[in-house]
Amino acid sequence: MDKIWLSSPHMGGNEQKYIQEAFDENWIAPLGPNVTQFEIDLETFQQQNVAVAALSSGTAALHLSLILVGVQPGDEVICQSMTFSASANPIAYLGATPIFIDSEYTTWNLCPIALEAAIIDRIKLGKKPKAIIGVHLYGMPFQVDKVQEIAQKYDIPLIEDSAESLGSTYKKQKCGTFGDYGILSFNGNKIITTSGGGALITKAKAQKEKAVFLATQARDNAPHYQHSEIGYNYRMSNICAGIGRGQMEVISNRVLQRRAMQQFYKDIFATSSTISVLTEPSEAYYSNFWLSAILTDSFEKREAIRLALDAQNIEARPLWKPMHLQPVFASSPFYGNKVAEDLFNRGLCLPSGSNLTDNERNRIKEVLSQFI
Repeated sequence: MDKIWLSSPHMGGNEQKYIQEAFDENWIAPLGPNVTQFEIDLETFQQQNVAVAALSSGTAALHLSLILVGVQPGDEVICQSMTFSASANPIAYLGATPIFIDSEYTTWNLCPIALEAAIIDRIKLGKKPKAIIGVHLYGMPFQVDKVQEIAQKYDIPLIEDSAESLGSTYKKQKCGTFGDYGILSFNGNKIITTSGGGALITKAKAQKEKAVFLATQARDNAPHYQHSEIGYNYRMSNICAGIGRGQMEVISNRVLQRRAMQQFYKDIFATSSTISVLTEPSEAYYSNFWLSAILTDSFEKREAIRLALDAQNIEARPLWKPMHLQPVFASSPFYGNKVAEDLFNRGLCLPSGSNLTDNERNRIKEVLSQFI
């Protein structure tokens, strides 16, 4: 029985054409026509007159965004706790301290109440946070209006971790374009992929140019190699960008296909009183549903479903384990209650690929039907 993956790459058909062009023209480098055009494709898709820098990973993009907002060793940065570790690791790269914030049950994202409480307390303790990292978890937009209002009230830069939310919108505006900076990821399991890669969304061309400068070893404008700042090797390769160009041709379809998978699970659990599917709270929210996720009534039920799927060679995973519960961040402050912990204990991500076949969906449904 073939394995059914949680989320696997789904090629569109033209990726190899753009890769071949790179070979034919000998653009085998971290710059070139594919990089330039991929950035244009992303800018066009995101709208809002953004400027996009294609980079080696979403983590690299987040690292650069923190540098660009001025994070220094000893600073504090607010970060959603319910997320993948790559949202928090770049804070540590810079010698800063993450301040973790609980989730709310509506979107499973950053809780505005806990967010403001944390800011007030950190200011009282003498250290105003340098940035806020909010995550659009599994493609679901966070409470943008409330989070933006708080960020503006205290004059703290907002960084949108949109690694999972390419194609998602809030009030018809693309996720990744609300904050001072936005982050995209094109890892192999994302809604589109460049095999490995990411992008930084900026508000102005000058910000993009500074990011690209830092991402290409911060080489000064001189005939020799001269450096006045510490730089990084973070630029996307022209080969990977070729894959990205092909993927951008099908992004709209991929969003519809992922949303169809979420509807597939909603239909399965429509009559269940103990299992709910993560769903948009209002028409203002439009999720790409990169991953479809359910919330069960107990840890035991979650594990029973996961193990039943695993027995049929079907991958399902618990939600992200909150960062404040991770051993590596055990000493970091946390604000909130136990919402993120509860979601982790009872939540499960289900196969969500845009390339799942009818036969594979039937295999999934057969297992899940036992728990209705």
